[in-house]
Amino acid sequence: MNILQITSSVRGNDSESTRVTNLVVDKLVAANPGATVVRHDFGAQPHPLLDGAAVGALFTPADKRTPEQAARVALDDALIAEAQAADVIVIGAPMYNFGMPVQLKNWFDAIARAGVTFRYTENGPEGLLKNKKVYVATSRGGVYPVEADPQVPTLRMLLNFLGLTDHEFIYSSGMSMGPEAAAKGQEAANAAVEAAVA
Repeated sequence: MNILQITSSVRGNDSESTRVTNLVVDKLVAANPGATVVRHDFGAQPHPLLDGAAVGALFTPADKRTPEQAARVALDDALIAEAQAADVIVIGAPMYNFGMPVQLKNWFDAIARAGVTFRYTENGPEGLLKNKKVYVATSRGGVYPVEADPQVPTLRMLLNFLGLTDHEFIYSSGMSMGPEAAAKGQEAANAAVEAAVA
C-alpha cells in the first residue's frame, strides 16, 4: 500500500488536523505491514503559489521552456506523480476563515492538470485519479451542521473533480469553544478514525 499524507496546518505540533491524520496513517500502517508513506507538511514547507510565472511555465511547450520554467513545472509534476502512485491519500484540512488553508489549496492547484489528472469530455469533466481511498481530517473552532458546513462542499467538489470519489471526512469540532468542547470534539474524531479505518 502506498499512502500519501498531506498536512496543511500552520500550527505545527499543536495542530488537531495533523494529529488526526497521524492517527489515520498509523492505523493504516499497522494494518498493512510494508506500507510506504510519503508525507508533506505544507504548513511548515509550503508549495509555491500558482502565480503568473507558474502559469506561463505550464502553458509553454516543454521543449520551449527555460530552465527556470522547467524547474517550476517539475515541482508540480512530482506532486502529481505522488498522487497517481498513492493507494490512499490522507489530508489534514483545518478550517481557516470558513475555508481550507491556502497551503492546501496550493496542493490542489498543483495536482489539477488538464489531460493528466482530469480531462474534458463530451459528457463533461472526468477525473483521472481513480480507485483511491481518501480520508480528510478537518478541524474547526466551532460546530457546523452538515447542511450549513462552509468548508466541506468545496473539498468534496475538488476531490470528485479529480476522480477521488471514495472519500471520508473525519471532524474535530468545537476546538475553540473551551477545554470541555475541545475534548469532546477530539473524542468524536478518535472514534470516527476507529470506525473509518477498519
